Amino acid sequence: MRCARKIVYSTAAGLILAGLVAGGIWAVTSAENSASTSKAGPIAGVRTFGTPGRTHVQTPVTYPQTPPVGGDHSPVWLNCDGEVYTKPVPNENAVHSLEHGAVWITYNDKASPADVAALAAKVQGKPYTFLSPYPTEPGKVTLTAWSTQLVVDSPGDPRVDAFLARYVQGPQTPEPGAPCTGGLAP
Repeated sequence: MRCARKIVYSTAAGLILAGLVAGGIWAVTSAENSASTSKAGPIAGVRTFGTPGRTHVQTPVTYPQTPPVGGDHSPVWLNCDGEVYTKPVPNENAVHSLEHGAVWITYNDKASPADVAALAAKVQGKPYTFLSPYPTEPGKVTLTAWSTQLVVDSPGDPRVDAFLARYVQGPQTPEPGAPCTGGLAP
């Protein structure tokens, strides 16, 4: 009986010790991840636009930003699983993709063919991203996530990769994990 009790006590002590060690490792890892995230700091030039509405509508929407960063939108999202569109896409479908956590990269006529190819390379095969021309946008290249936007002059700007890393399925995403396939493919 004493031997069985020793085994039970030893096992319980071992489990408690293992739990404490695992908890300590988790706490240290979480602190390191938080520190590395906060050290990254803000990305220069990123603008945020509050909390846009998210109603599904069947009508065209007039958006206050160009390209739009969110708001009422079509009930059908735009395929955004590394898609490269060669023609402008409907705003209302693109905004729905932003709601799913996609980053939409757009460019105007000032972007050279080499710029477009470099942007396409950043998007192709990368989930929750898509690229399209946007002739009326004020910047040469614009990166847009839900309620968040960055304008740059070159696809080689290091902020492009930083924006993608932070905002693809980022904390601003209203519907993380929602599909980026099976939508509109204009």
